Amino acid sequence: MIWASFKRVLRYGYQSFMRDKGSSGATLLIMVVTLASITSLLLLRGAVGFLVDSLEQRVDVSAYFYETTQEQQILDLKTQLLLMPEIKEVTYTSQEEALATFREAHKDDPIIISSLDTVGKNPLLASLNMRTKEFGDYAKAVEFLQGQDYAPLISKIDYQDRAPVIRQIYSLTSGIQLFGILMSIGFAIIVVLVTFNTVRLAIYNASKEIEIMRLVGASSAFIRGPFIIQGVIVGIVASIITTLLFIPIVFLLNGFTEHLLPGFELSGYFFSQFFLILFLQLICGVGLGVLSSLFAIRKYLRI
Repeated sequence: MIWASFKRVLRYGYQSFMRDKGSSGATLLIMVVTLASITSLLLLRGAVGFLVDSLEQRVDVSAYFYETTQEQQILDLKTQLLLMPEIKEVTYTSQEEALATFREAHKDDPIIISSLDTVGKNPLLASLNMRTKEFGDYAKAVEFLQGQDYAPLISKIDYQDRAPVIRQIYSLTSGIQLFGILMSIGFAIIVVLVTFNTVRLAIYNASKEIEIMRLVGASSAFIRGPFIIQGVIVGIVASIITTLLFIPIVFLLNGFTEHLLPGFELSGYFFSQFFLILFLQLICGVGLGVLSSLFAIRKYLRI
């Protein structure tokens, strides 16, 4: 009995979706645009994540120590830094290692090498090079280094030289992510409103059928069911269409993204996240379709 009722609800919902093709098509179009914006946001997050990771490999902060600072003191400080949850990596470079690296980097420049030999001693300082998990964490690390326990050991921290770049990168990535989220929310509101009005029109067109179902004793759930099924169908179909549209799009944009972000392959990222993207599309599509249908039913279906 329950299974037979469920099958009838499915059939009526499908018939309602197919019968009013104009309204269903408009809802479907808006839903596809909404899901496309959500998918674009996911791909954008992937590109931004790749960009951030690439920049993190280039952005760091170094603390340089006075010549009188003992190596063990520097290593103890390194251990303390690694205990901080914000710190991702700390690398120690001794004076000798710094000098060897400098000589190797300038081995083809006789003037610099000659000047270095003329000095007669190692002018470079031992250092700790730090990378944090987030851009905003560098300030905390520098504040820790400038504390009264370690400030007397440190000659210079190059954070002030790098701070403007770090802040700009952090602001840029945060702004891009916020814009994407707001865009997706805006499209979601539009699709809810369009689906809301579509279901309201469907309820109006089916008013005689609803009245007949009431007269023959149909339950409230049975009357509501087809409209909810209609929202589910819109969400599923829109998810499939959006996925099929993005397959050729990501291949077409591969060259453009590789030009902007060398090493980032858009199609590779898309297919590596394919099932996650499809799952999120189905959740968002079906969820928005059902939610808007429920709103319309609650307001306009008097049962």
